[in-house]
Amino acid sequence: MNKNDVQLIVVLLVFSLISIVFIKTNKKNGDIFKIYYENDIILEEKLSKDNIYEVEGYNGKVKVEVKNNKIRVIEETSPLHICQKQGFISKPSETLICLPNKIIIKIESTDLDGVIR
Repeated sequence: MNKNDVQLIVVLLVFSLISIVFIKTNKKNGDIFKIYYENDIILEEKLSKDNIYEVEGYNGKVKVEVKNNKIRVIEETSPLHICQKQGFISKPSETLICLPNKIIIKIESTDLDGVIR
């Protein structure tokens, strides 16, 4: 291995690292969440936007927290607080169901996997 080979390897490694960093920092999280009350969408927002939302459920107000691309119920009115005990969900395949308040929270991906014609 001569000097030119080492220089070529170093240049390729630096280029690869820069490309990986660029791709990771520019990747947009396309996930959104939808909150349903009795099968009607009452709130739809991006999962990347940290916030606390308040929606009206069957038994009263339901507070939902979005933090670090995850979502959970932090406060609700029901006898056993079942909704709060479920914790965070974060993947498009996960659903949080709050039966006492008739609230369903779904995470959906807006990224396309492919197009079929």
